[in-house]
Amino acid sequence: MKQVKIQIPSLVENIRVVESFIDNSKDTFHIDDDIYGNIMVAVTEAVNNAIRHGNKFDKDKNVLLSLQVEADRVRFEIEDEGAGFDYDNLLDPTAPENIENPGGRGIFLIRHLADEVEFNKDGRHVLLTFLLPGSEADGEAEERHSTINGAEAPAAH
Repeated sequence: MKQVKIQIPSLVENIRVVESFIDNSKDTFHIDDDIYGNIMVAVTEAVNNAIRHGNKFDKDKNVLLSLQVEADRVRFEIEDEGAGFDYDNLLDPTAPENIENPGGRGIFLIRHLADEVEFNKDGRHVLLTFLLPGSEADGEAEERHSTINGAEAPAAH
């Protein structure tokens, strides 16, 4: 298993650092274009949430981002220094009463872009797993897909 870690202060402009980290990882570890877009959106959203909601833009608090590459999957861990949140009781952004809300879609997106999403430490730590195309585990992921607004998307876990 190969692993890379970075730590960034909780400033929104550091999302660019995260994007570069993902781009460099894509090249270094030969991450397939088929999952690159999902990784970019899900991981930057998770880091953005950690900066905004977890650490409340406190530049003295950091967000830790790590990447582990295995034969059949890549895993990103994002951890903030905030108070955490109740990830099991979030509003459904697709419910009619929430459609007009300007926010509240981040976790929904993350859950539908990653193959596996796991929250720990009261929501301060999230583990995003993306199965690599062509791996045996990828076939299992195909079975977990559901349709959202007429488009194929991984089912929420």
